[in-house]
Amino acid sequence: MTLTISELRLSLAVALYLSNAPIVSAQEGRRVVDQTYLNQLRLEQGVAAAFDHAFEAGDVLSEHRFTSAEGVGAHIGEDRRFTRIPRADLDGPDEWANHFPKREGGANATSCIACHNAPIANGGGDVAQNVVLDPAHTGDPRQFLERNTLPLFALGPVQRVAEEMSLTLFLQRAEVKDAACAEGLAAVDLRAKGVAFGTLVAMRVQSDPCEVMFETGAVEGIDADLVVRGFGWKGNHATIRDFTRGAAHNELGLQAVETVGDHDGDYDGVIHELSVGDITALTTYMAALERPVSKLELAGLGLVDLSEAEREAIAKGAARFSDLGCAVCHTPSMRLDTAIFFEPSVTPGFFDVAFPDGSDPAAHGLLAEEAIQFDMTKGQPNNRIPQPDGSHFRLGSLPVDANDAPVLAWFSDFKRHDMGPALADPSDVQGIGAAMWLTRSLAGVGSTGPWLHDGRATTLHEAIIAHGGEAEPSRKAYASASEAERAAILAFLENQVIFKFAAEEE
Repeated sequence: MTLTISELRLSLAVALYLSNAPIVSAQEGRRVVDQTYLNQLRLEQGVAAAFDHAFEAGDVLSEHRFTSAEGVGAHIGEDRRFTRIPRADLDGPDEWANHFPKREGGANATSCIACHNAPIANGGGDVAQNVVLDPAHTGDPRQFLERNTLPLFALGPVQRVAEEMSLTLFLQRAEVKDAACAEGLAAVDLRAKGVAFGTLVAMRVQSDPCEVMFETGAVEGIDADLVVRGFGWKGNHATIRDFTRGAAHNELGLQAVETVGDHDGDYDGVIHELSVGDITALTTYMAALERPVSKLELAGLGLVDLSEAEREAIAKGAARFSDLGCAVCHTPSMRLDTAIFFEPSVTPGFFDVAFPDGSDPAAHGLLAEEAIQFDMTKGQPNNRIPQPDGSHFRLGSLPVDANDAPVLAWFSDFKRHDMGPALADPSDVQGIGAAMWLTRSLAGVGSTGPWLHDGRATTLHEAIIAHGGEAEPSRKAYASASEAERAAILAFLENQVIFKFAAEEE
C-alpha cells in the first residue's frame, strides 16, 4: 500500500526516536526525552517534525514497563515498592505517609497501560484497575476514595474547549470589573459555549486607582478563579500535563523533575525519574490520540454493519435523550474557535507560571514560543481510514461544521454538578463538594464499562438509575419511560464507541 506524505513523515519520526534521539540518562536503555532536543528539532525541521517525535516518544512511554532502576514504585515501608491500599500507618521518616508531594494512593502499577487498557490500550479500566485514595491520610477505610480509570482519548480537544470557555469567562470578569469601577456595583451572568456558570458580582472598594472585590458565592460548577478544569472525576485538573505528573506520582511512583526537582520525594533511591521532555511527550501523545466515534460513523465508512432497525433505535434514543433533559448537562457537542493545540498552553490559567517544584519552566526549555502544536482537524496520526480513491478519511481527527470550525462531540458541559448523597464521597476532603462531580463525558461510553466514579454500575441502565441530585428529574423521567423508550436511549448511548483501525487492515 502507498503511504501518504504524513504517514511517511510519522514513520521517519518513529525511526528517528528509536535510533537517533539523544539518551539523557540511560535508565536501563530507556531513551529519556530531552526538551531541548524537541525545541531544536522544531527549529531545524519544523513544527510537524517536533510533534511527530513527541507523539511517538509519548506512545513508547505510555507502553513502557518501568523498572525499579528507573524509579517506578516508591519506598512504601515494609520493604515494599507498591501498594493498592493507602498506608498512612507507615509514617516512618522515609515511608508512605511522609512522601512529598503528599501521597494520595499507590504506587500501584508499572506502566500507563496496566490500568488504561479497556477496551484497548489507552482506554479505561475494569474495577480491578480502580485506585484507592486517602488524600487526608486518615488511615480509615471508611474515608477512602475509590476512582475508576477513565480513557485517555482525544484529550487535546478537551483541554482546548476548556481553555476557550475560560477565556470567555475571563473576558466577562474584566467587563464586570469595568462596570463596577464606573457604577460601584455590577454583576454578570457567566456563560460560555452555551453553559451557565452562575453569577459573578464585582464591588468597587477603591476609586483612584479603581480596585474591586469579587463576590464568587453565586459562581456555579467551577472554581472562583473561573478556570474550567476538564480532567479528573472532580474536575480538579486544568491541563493534561498537570493530570499526567499527578498520575505518574500517585499511580506509578514516578516523580517528574518538574514535580520535585533534584529531590527523591518518594525515597526509592532514584531522582529525575521523568524529565520535562518526558512529560511533554506524554502530554502530546494523549492530546493527539484519536477521538471516540459512533457506530453510525463506522457504518458510513463501511467498517461495521448496522441494520435499519438499529439505526432507527439510535435516532429515537437521541431524541428521547434530549427530551428527558439529559443533554442539558451531557451537552452533545461544542464548537471550537481554533483547531490548534499547544503544549505548553498559551492560555492564562493553563500554563505553569512555575512548576510544582518552584522552578521556572523556561529554565527547563519549556517555552510558549517553542510549543509543540498540531491541528486537531487533521493532525492525529491514528485512525486514518484508506478510501477507494487512495485518499484517507481522518476518523481520528475532529470533524468541522459548515463554517470549517472544529466540533468536539464530548457530551459534557465541563461543569460540576451535585449528584446527590448516594454518589457522594464519604467526605469533602478535596474541598470541591462530596457530591459534586464533573459531568462525565459520554464520548465512547458504549465501550467503557463499568460506569460511574467507582465502577459500581455494571450496565448503562444502572448508571442512569444511580443519578440523583441535580439529575434527579431526568432520572425519574427515564425510570418512568416505557421499556421501548429506555431501550432506545441505551441504544443511543451504546452507539458511542471507542474504535482503533488496525494497521494490518490497510
